[in-house]
Amino acid sequence: MHPTLVLLAVGLTPELIGPETPHLSRLVQRGGLRPLTTITPAVTCSVQATLLTGKLPREHGIVGNGWYQRDLAEVAFWKQSNHLVQAPKIWEVGRARDAAFTTAQLFWWYNMYSSADWSVTPRPMYPADGRKIPDVYSEPPELRDQLNEALGTFPLFHFWGPLADLRSSRWITDCALRIVETRKPSLTLVYLPHLDYCLQRLGPRDPAILPELRALDALVGELVGFAEAQGLRTVVLSEYGITEVTAAIHVNRHLREHGYVRVREELGLEQLDAGASRAFAVADHQIAHVYVRPGEDLHRVRALCEGLDGVERVLDRREQATIFLDHARSGELVLVSRPDRWFSYYFWLDDRRAPDYARTVDIHRKPGYDPAELAFDPRLPFPKLRAARRVFARKLGMRNLLDVIGLDASVVRGSHGRPTDDPAQGPLFISSESHLLPSGAVEATAVQELLLRHVLEG
Repeated sequence: MHPTLVLLAVGLTPELIGPETPHLSRLVQRGGLRPLTTITPAVTCSVQATLLTGKLPREHGIVGNGWYQRDLAEVAFWKQSNHLVQAPKIWEVGRARDAAFTTAQLFWWYNMYSSADWSVTPRPMYPADGRKIPDVYSEPPELRDQLNEALGTFPLFHFWGPLADLRSSRWITDCALRIVETRKPSLTLVYLPHLDYCLQRLGPRDPAILPELRALDALVGELVGFAEAQGLRTVVLSEYGITEVTAAIHVNRHLREHGYVRVREELGLEQLDAGASRAFAVADHQIAHVYVRPGEDLHRVRALCEGLDGVERVLDRREQATIFLDHARSGELVLVSRPDRWFSYYFWLDDRRAPDYARTVDIHRKPGYDPAELAFDPRLPFPKLRAARRVFARKLGMRNLLDVIGLDASVVRGSHGRPTDDPAQGPLFISSESHLLPSGAVEATAVQELLLRHVLEG
């Protein structure tokens, strides 16, 4: 058996490998690089599920980062139970081939209650007073305390939100180094999210990306150097490439204007009433699932969506089969944007009536993905000071709203979800073992078997 370290460097593409990434370039020269042919939707949860199961969304059921739960009449995003993935995972397949096969899953998604040997994933504490306290979930449970003692508290507010930066990837790197050294897994899966934040904030063409790319490369170099010293094989891969975007597509506002989306008023603000809506969209980067109530005119809803500027394709359930997204969790329609556009979840028509969570970082309450959470509202003077005052007041026991996120979707500069048209701007697969790489591109569905070969073959 050959222990293997797998680094998921989110947003890394072949065209970003070069003079600014000496450690990654050295790994490519030592082994090799192949484009990775990703799936639709090219979003975190769906792609990771495919990489770890070798299956497509129609089989593993992860149709996005979230979806509408029809039986509950609720939209649920960023759930963490591994039971949601409806296919065998790589560690289960590896263990069936060799009983000594062990896996550490570090910050990849669906990382709670899995059958992996060691797991660590973000899991904040939410006391009844409204606070959000940084923490992680681990398996075994005592690993959490050991990591907190050795590394300090996981920097949750640097993992997502307007303060997201290298610090979270630094903590994950230190976590990985410690677990590889002390547990010695056969397969270690490590998630490095840092570059993803920058690319969504700035877009892939902004020169300010270069220092962020160098910072990621330094972390990769540290991990690869450690792996070499320990005799481990190394793989670096990514889920998707991020393209430059110019504007958002507000599907729910369009459907509301035509009488399909219903809202409910609470304390003078509007809430999406998904269960009462005739049709509404669950927006997820450059993909949107449109759920249409039984008995409604699907052709009319489709025509409304097709008429939206920026929508490239509208797929009904039969057409979803062509991209392997025909699963019961999918919407009756799936929308794909143009490369330069993305879908917002916004359903209100007047910003003064937007729900209170819209101006906060609240990934579980929002009925769709909101990349505006990566930036402070540019209209706020001294937003960090405002946030600090709010946090201090909470520590004193006062309830308040951490309302520092803007409602202007134009702050978003990069997005993903549809596979990129140019493979150089898409995801990649780098291996230290050139003899294990295929001659052409690596299919996302082939990654599970390719990683197993790294661990189990000579």
